Amino acid sequence: MLLIFADESKRTPDSQKLMDDYREFTEGIVESGHFRAGARLQSISSATTMREANGKRLTRDGPFAEAKEHLAGYFLVECERLGEAIAIAGRIPALRFGEPVEIRPVVPTPELPAQRPRGE
Repeated sequence: MLLIFADESKRTPDSQKLMDDYREFTEGIVESGHFRAGARLQSISSATTMREANGKRLTRDGPFAEAKEHLAGYFLVECERLGEAIAIAGRIPALRFGEPVEIRPVVPTPELPAQRPRGE
């Protein structure tokens, strides 16, 4: 999973060029067979956080973490090796603006259809 973080207080150019760069990146990982899913997330102002405490579910407006950078989007890619995931993540346009991308393996769950190995 390639997790893209952003600081919403810093204005990243929301230009057609950036959108075109993301479209090109996505088309490239689709064509290479690595792409499994991906999405840009709405602003943290639209987030709702849920917890359970003492048997009661509590919700609050806003993101889970009190941090400058929040999860802004993700790509789920299938890779054989960490180096392959690093190479793909290195092409994510957000990196040009200093936004971090976290690469984290997904725990395999074979019983889920979306987790079947490539080629099956």
